[in-house]
Amino acid sequence: YLDWNNSIGVIDKAFEKELFVLIIGPKGTGKTSLVREYATQKSIELKSINFSLRTRESHLIGTKNLIEGNIGFDEGILVKSMREGNILYLDEINAAEADVLLRLDEALDDRRQIVLKESDGQVIKAKDSWFVVATINPLTQVGTKELPPQLLSRFPVRIRLDYPPEDVEYQIIKKHVKNPTESEVLLGIKLANTLRQAAAVEELYYSPSIRETIAFAKLLEGGVSAKQSAKIVFGNIYSQWGNVEFQKVNDIITSMFGIT
Repeated sequence: YLDWNNSIGVIDKAFEKELFVLIIGPKGTGKTSLVREYATQKSIELKSINFSLRTRESHLIGTKNLIEGNIGFDEGILVKSMREGNILYLDEINAAEADVLLRLDEALDDRRQIVLKESDGQVIKAKDSWFVVATINPLTQVGTKELPPQLLSRFPVRIRLDYPPEDVEYQIIKKHVKNPTESEVLLGIKLANTLRQAAAVEELYYSPSIRETIAFAKLLEGGVSAKQSAKIVFGNIYSQWGNVEFQKVNDIITSMFGIT
């Protein structure tokens, strides 16, 4: 992970002061990579959950089980992380359902405890070392919703992680591709940024991620021409929104990479 805006330093200060962190930004900007890198640097176990409409309270809290006639309880990821005092990563938290967010809110307040009403009513209190990092995607992304104000207040340290400057994105690509052709890769990054800016003002439906500029560079490394690589990685995906959208992007590609 290339920490181009000192996000790791900010997270570390939050960790020291026992403040939970919220990372805000579009998909493919390295939010998950950032959290994984921080956990690796601190040598702390990372437990993570990706939220969607299918995420249930049981995934966080746990479920009852029956073993040889005895009723037990399989703890969910939230309860386990509180007991163990490790880093809990809540990915795309603003895609969770309201009932799930309510149980999270219970655990994330100043008491940092949760009542296992699903089991025996035991109160689970988090270890002092317990640390939570959450991410949210822009509300323009399908399936996202505004977080309740009280839950937002649980994450007082907020990091905005956008797409990096072009020279930094090139340095990221160099970590994945052995000998990238600088001029062609930079042109691919410029194309990606053009499409990102158009998506930001809703002129296009899709915003390419950093992993896509890496894929573009890898195709170049494999001998595919720059224009063909651009069409494969950046252009073809827009055909799902119809010929007008598809042609609009291909015209941009032609203007940047030439007719042939």
